[in-house]
Amino acid sequence: MFDIERYLNVRSAHGASVGPDGNRLSFLLDTTGVPQVWTLDAPGAWPEQRTFFDDRVTFATWSPERPELLVGRDRGGNERETLYRLDVTDGSITDLTRHPDAKHWFGGWSHDGEHFAFASNRRDNAVFDVYVQARDATEARRVHEGDGWFSVNGWSPDGDRLLLTESHSSFDQDVYVLDVETGERRHLTPHEGPVRHRSATWGPDGDHVYLVTDCDADTLRLSYIDLETGECDPVTGARDGDAAATLADEMWNVDGVALDQDSRRLVYSRNVDGYTELGVGELVAPGRLDHFPAPDLPDCVAGGVSFGPDGDRFALTVTRSDDTANVYVVDATSGAVERWTRAPTAGIPRDSFVAPELVRYPTFDGREIPAFFSLPNTDTGHGETPVVVDVHGGPESQRRPSFGRVKQYLLAQGYGVFEPNVRGSSGYGKAYTHLDDVDKRMDSVADLKSGVDWLHDHPAVDPDRIAIMGASYGGFMTLAAMTAYPDIWAAGVDIVGIANFVTFLENTSDWRRELREAEYGSLDSDRDLLESISPINHVDDIAAPLFVLHGENDPRVPVSEARQVVEGAREAGVPVRELIFEDEGHGFTKLENRIEAYAAIAEFLDTHLAAE
Repeated sequence: MFDIERYLNVRSAHGASVGPDGNRLSFLLDTTGVPQVWTLDAPGAWPEQRTFFDDRVTFATWSPERPELLVGRDRGGNERETLYRLDVTDGSITDLTRHPDAKHWFGGWSHDGEHFAFASNRRDNAVFDVYVQARDATEARRVHEGDGWFSVNGWSPDGDRLLLTESHSSFDQDVYVLDVETGERRHLTPHEGPVRHRSATWGPDGDHVYLVTDCDADTLRLSYIDLETGECDPVTGARDGDAAATLADEMWNVDGVALDQDSRRLVYSRNVDGYTELGVGELVAPGRLDHFPAPDLPDCVAGGVSFGPDGDRFALTVTRSDDTANVYVVDATSGAVERWTRAPTAGIPRDSFVAPELVRYPTFDGREIPAFFSLPNTDTGHGETPVVVDVHGGPESQRRPSFGRVKQYLLAQGYGVFEPNVRGSSGYGKAYTHLDDVDKRMDSVADLKSGVDWLHDHPAVDPDRIAIMGASYGGFMTLAAMTAYPDIWAAGVDIVGIANFVTFLENTSDWRRELREAEYGSLDSDRDLLESISPINHVDDIAAPLFVLHGENDPRVPVSEARQVVEGAREAGVPVRELIFEDEGHGFTKLENRIEAYAAIAEFLDTHLAAE
């Protein structure tokens, strides 16, 4: 049996980019303990490490014309991304942005590789402007002064316009076209109420924009905007013998689209109960897609498409619950798949990893809540399996069947792992996601209680040994469940979680506050509600031991959230343990810190869920 350190040394290869020659891939691999840039010239070949930072690299993307990469990196988990140019011929790295206190969101290379675009909050911490910069310069030109949260989606085929997205909340975005020279901005998506407009990308002719949107629908669908008329319509495509089939789906989201302008080839992904289904085809007319055979992939979660220079192949990241993330290359026309990386599993046999069962359980109002439930391969006996309820963050997120190092360790130790997608989770339509908004927040916590009721009825589960664990918003859910339903938990683990919505909104980064208020409620108008649902105000109701972990540099959920809940728990006589990392932010990125954190969590769970 392997210890937690061995599981945390299981590696992950992801974030692929295809080089300008079509034969070389870059990707991120965490062999050193944090993700760094590596390159590979053939499937299964020995990769070469290209960056050697102490902190994580967040992305790397090839120039379309030169053997150089644009690389993102932050420091100590502070999420203030700096952009670098990496020349792979001589290994030199140039700091391009030189504003370490600002965030820089890469928005794409120009087609000739001479410029790149990005959004940054250099001028005002709460808003993002748009910049264009020459590849060999260290100063950028501001081409749009923003008044909100803007990001850049890429350059038009003629290179004179940029596609922008403005995010008002997680479920409300607008798309614009910006003329780089004049600064004129055209609004493409006027609407009323929250509407998602995501994954916007230029069409091959520059006269259309492709995106996914839930305008006039409950789920995201693949659509296109005609820039001449301004009309937004669903994409249609020949598939399964139906020449006029719309690619909309009343149940499942189309959650992303990637398009190669020169070849007119397009890849889109559908999120079907958490699993990815890919569609690949060629645009034969605006909004008209002829499909190729679907890629021959297993049940998985896949994304991060990067086309080769002629559009005949694309790379993407594939992960499964029972296999770590790796880079695959897909032939666009045939659907043939080739695995390029084999991230090592630290000597742990791959066939020992456990895949979950997708289940649904009834909750208090008659709805069915989806969840992934994994049981250990070992036979623990009837009614003797302890269970960890692992709650995802977000809240507009979704637990999907991807690989989890800690989950696989827990399963190997004889724990079951229950991962619910309670109301408010994404992936199940707009209406489901809004079921926990503002004054309905605690309904999602009631869904956790119903999940525990379901576990009590499961023949393998020991109902007296159920713990709860979550990170970020999942940390709030952990604290809220422990205060609202104190008698059903044997222990709880809060990782970078929200304890007090009022202080969280007051102290979170300026650029995040407006977005979070749209989900949680406003400090001005909803303060009493925020106070009433904040776990810090009910901490004396907690009846089980609590472990609180946080990063000192967290820009999203300030470390003060951890400190106040620990102080409140101690004053209330709740058994509580605290672990703060001075060189981490919103989560733990450095291997030595992850080992310390999760070894401590494993010890905590073993202590409080041990069989009597």
